[in-house]
Amino acid sequence: MGSFALPTGFRHLPGYFDRSAQEALVAEIRTVVAAAPLYVPRMPRSGKEMSVRMTNCGDLGWVTDKERGYRYQPTHPETGAPWPSIPSSLLKLWKNEAQFAPPPQACLVNFYDASAKMGLHQDKDEQEFGAPVVSVSLGDDCLFRIGGVGRSDPTRSLRLSSGDVVILGEQSRLAFHGVDRIYPGTSTLLKNGGRINLTLRRVTPKPCGAQTG
Repeated sequence: MGSFALPTGFRHLPGYFDRSAQEALVAEIRTVVAAAPLYVPRMPRSGKEMSVRMTNCGDLGWVTDKERGYRYQPTHPETGAPWPSIPSSLLKLWKNEAQFAPPPQACLVNFYDASAKMGLHQDKDEQEFGAPVVSVSLGDDCLFRIGGVGRSDPTRSLRLSSGDVVILGEQSRLAFHGVDRIYPGTSTLLKNGGRINLTLRRVTPKPCGAQTG
């Protein structure tokens, strides 16, 4: 673990969702996945498959493929159907903790099996960087790593457990971060193991004069 201080605006809220709330969230995400099936995203240019499977809910969804790269769009890339709505419990989380009035437009759903990981990256495909990224962990523990706004900046690692919430706001909004490993068997929440990560994002600025929701 690095010795540097965590970036300003980074918040870790351990155990934010208790077991019953986690179970309710998983049930809601199963409904999302029934309408918008998990798929394997591909890296821009190389077309290499990512190790996570993903889907989205909300007005917009984050997708990536070889041909068009990283982007947000209103429809599932394989079914062509609109994304399902963001569960109300996640909208409540945003309202209570994001400290940003306009609601999230996208919730990225990543499923990690025992061998999946996520390399260091910035969440920078959005137009609205004043809004934080709000993330929920469900299922097996993971080793989360966060650095600074430069790829070569020092990093620090945190172990995240089921029900934890992480918020990247202010200076930490564009910090590099990733998931180095999953700890299989550390949670009984998901019947077949693994980890679900839910990431709430505001993509576009609120139009001038628009009401907040």
